[in-house]
Amino acid sequence: QVELVESGGGSVEAGGSLRLSCSVSAYTTTMAWFRQVPGREREGLATIETRRGVTYYSASVKGRFSISRDPGEKILFLEMNTLNPDDTAMYYCAGTWASRTGERALLSKEYNYWGQGTQVTVSS
Repeated sequence: QVELVESGGGSVEAGGSLRLSCSVSAYTTTMAWFRQVPGREREGLATIETRRGVTYYSASVKGRFSISRDPGEKILFLEMNTLNPDDTAMYYCAGTWASRTGERALLSKEYNYWGQGTQVTVSS
């Protein structure tokens, strides 16, 4: 069993930045960040294949968000820049022992380990 605990969410004004952290008990082969707003499906944002460091981003965040990991501290990060109100959501980190890249890695059904989420609110 892999445990994931997110932190770093909060309220920020449009144009601002936040860095989310996900403390993990172990890195799985593929890890990712998702977000969800009430009434909508969970949206995949960024993934990383932890052994090679290969990353992939959704079109909605590419160029603004960056996923990374700290191997020594077992922390997964999501650096978020140029935030706008549409980025308001609950953000989750997720992991799977399967190797996933590309669009398939952005599908929530590919992951079986999830954190409890951290709320991000962006005001205009």
